[in-house]
Amino acid sequence: MSVLECKGLTKRYGRVSALEDVALTIEPGRIVGLLGPNGSGKTTLIKLANGLLTPDEGYISICGAAPGRETHGLVSYLPERTAIPTWMSAKQLLDFYGDFYADFRRDVAEEMLARLNIQPRQIIKHMSKGTREKVQLIMVMSRAAKLYLLDEPIGGVDPATRDYILSTIIGSYNPEAAVVISTHLIADVEQVLDGVIFINQGRVMLQSTVDQIREDKGMSVDALFREVFRC
Repeated sequence: MSVLECKGLTKRYGRVSALEDVALTIEPGRIVGLLGPNGSGKTTLIKLANGLLTPDEGYISICGAAPGRETHGLVSYLPERTAIPTWMSAKQLLDFYGDFYADFRRDVAEEMLARLNIQPRQIIKHMSKGTREKVQLIMVMSRAAKLYLLDEPIGGVDPATRDYILSTIIGSYNPEAAVVISTHLIADVEQVLDGVIFINQGRVMLQSTVDQIREDKGMSVDALFREVFRC
């Protein structure tokens, strides 16, 4: 069964279509890049999959079910902005996730926090911006979810932090799940991607494996993206 499937998916804000007749399928065990210019519909698609928005037309499903209460336990979502409670300590955050999510793997989270030398009593608001982003990603990736939705997980952080975040994504996600990474930093994430979806003005322009792009086009995903979306 597909982890994420859309057919005829349409979402409008007033008279403006954020997504128009989107059809796509994402299978288990895949890390997929959701790639497109600003305002192309990437965040809208992620919010629809997470049940934060409802479609105007068409169909979207997570493991065969429409997004809602039934799928909240299947989806682990990293928003573009840091959303963890900054007044909490690292331990309080672990307790919070453990209470809130039945699939939270506390041992996995504790191991990664220890690797960052984050002490249990350390307060999140006293951490650097990069460290807070690492901590939020660790919480998201420490769930045994079926679908991980990561909205700009490496935006605004230094190259070393990017490397840590990407290695965390590869090393800690449930292999029976799928990961969707929405980002503008294609060259940085291309190494971890199995497939890509190009989206522009709310429409899917391409869905392909990374290997197929390199074989058919003779270029990297980043190079193809620059060619397709050249101004």
